[in-house]
Amino acid sequence: MSDRREHRGELRLERVFHAPRALVFRCMIEPEHLAQFWGPHGVSTPLDTIMVDPRPGGGFETVMVNDSTGDQYPTSAVFDIVDEPNTLAWTETTSGMHITVTFVAVNEQTTRVEIHQERVPEAAMTPQAQAGFLTSLDRFERHLTHLQHGGRPS
Repeated sequence: MSDRREHRGELRLERVFHAPRALVFRCMIEPEHLAQFWGPHGVSTPLDTIMVDPRPGGGFETVMVNDSTGDQYPTSAVFDIVDEPNTLAWTETTSGMHITVTFVAVNEQTTRVEIHQERVPEAAMTPQAQAGFLTSLDRFERHLTHLQHGGRPS
């Protein structure tokens, strides 16, 4: 389930995942997991294009690749907060968008993820862009379900 609230240049989303908070958090900072879900449907993020240095001041880089056209979409950010397993926050270096992700343990096997995006570029505020973002959360949910049933990242 996703709840979306928006204000000018700001978005808030919530999603409940049926997985322990520690696992959900680790999936957000480990490249082998990020490669399974980072980006909207129709886009892949090859493992060798992901760099994560999960500490305040550390870098976060990805290159999403359009599966149909091969177009590439690089992202670069700097972590502001890494408080495992509670909070991740980073600022994208190009756009200045700031993202805070809070991981709330609903119970031992359920985690609510709260995403707060600030200084969101107009292009990312369109209904199409937001629909794409939600598909990445769908992919994340499928990955967590796969892990919960004994699977490993590919």
